[in-house]
Amino acid sequence: MTTAPSVATPRAAGYRQPAEWAEHRAVWIAWPSHADLWEASLELVRTAWLEMASAVADPDPVGGAPRGERLEVLVPDERCESLARSRMVGLPARFHRIPFGDIWLRDTAPVFVAGGDGVAAVSFAFNGWGGKYVLPDDDLVSPRVALAARMRAFSFPQVLEGGSVEVDGAGTCLTTRQCLLNPNRNPGMSKEAVESLLREALGVETFLWLFEGLRNDHTDGHVDTLARFVSEGVAVCMRPSDGDDPNAAALRNVERDLRSFRDAAGRKLEVVTVPSPGFVPDDEGRPSPASYVNFYIGNRAVVVPTYGAPHDDLALRAFEPLFPGRRVIGVAARDLLSGGGAWHCITQQEPRGFLR
Repeated sequence: MTTAPSVATPRAAGYRQPAEWAEHRAVWIAWPSHADLWEASLELVRTAWLEMASAVADPDPVGGAPRGERLEVLVPDERCESLARSRMVGLPARFHRIPFGDIWLRDTAPVFVAGGDGVAAVSFAFNGWGGKYVLPDDDLVSPRVALAARMRAFSFPQVLEGGSVEVDGAGTCLTTRQCLLNPNRNPGMSKEAVESLLREALGVETFLWLFEGLRNDHTDGHVDTLARFVSEGVAVCMRPSDGDDPNAAALRNVERDLRSFRDAAGRKLEVVTVPSPGFVPDDEGRPSPASYVNFYIGNRAVVVPTYGAPHDDLALRAFEPLFPGRRVIGVAARDLLSGGGAWHCITQQEPRGFLR
């Protein structure tokens, strides 16, 4: 099976990006490997990463088969693979020797799309979130994962990160002006040109534009920290939790805008709010871009980041009715957040297969 970029676009070939709650075959993740980046947090991040991976895979306690989804794990070298294997005993994982700069595969791995003949990988250019964090090999992760996945591949020269778009699988795309129209991504590219790119690459038709993201978010406002679809016609966002919430104004604007939107089916969005984490300081006392909506929707579990904040338990309870049939599991993400993101940021789901 060839993985050479196709002349046709995914949309023309009948593909589209499914909603995250559609069934997955696997999730692509990368073993936390770089001590120079994580420093004293590395072992803490690994411990939490393993808890997340176990929740997503949900291995059968008898046979070990994944009741959730298989783990496709990137490791940069033999030493890291040996360590990851030793720590992941009992988890259904396959390992791929693919070098990477850091573990944020939501942005560096391909976006997987599904169509009448299966699943394909869509790769975009990656420039280190607008040139802010340019690390060796990150710009090559996407085509290398597409090759390892042994599936049809599409490639676009424009810069785009997976965390900057959120789809409902039925034609609607939620995104932000702060990121996709930022000149540090695709200088001179108009809103209409961005929409055309997303239409052809992801098979979406209706575009809902939010404005700005959380304070100190180096992604320039990725939507997966602001608002997410939880089913067709239903979106979740955060409401300010405290009087000193550093993102109070931005969160109120997100909720207001979501309530004004209509999806591709013409429905006015139903908007559900959960509390925000409030003020979660970084190591220097500045507000960190902590978000409960940076969750990952697995086949059997929804993994929600927690921060040791007073609102953690309330947020977890608020998510439970949104995901019937799935367990809502909180996994500590404050150490992970020191690197810039949470559980959605380090995962990239591979859908199981065909669209009906």
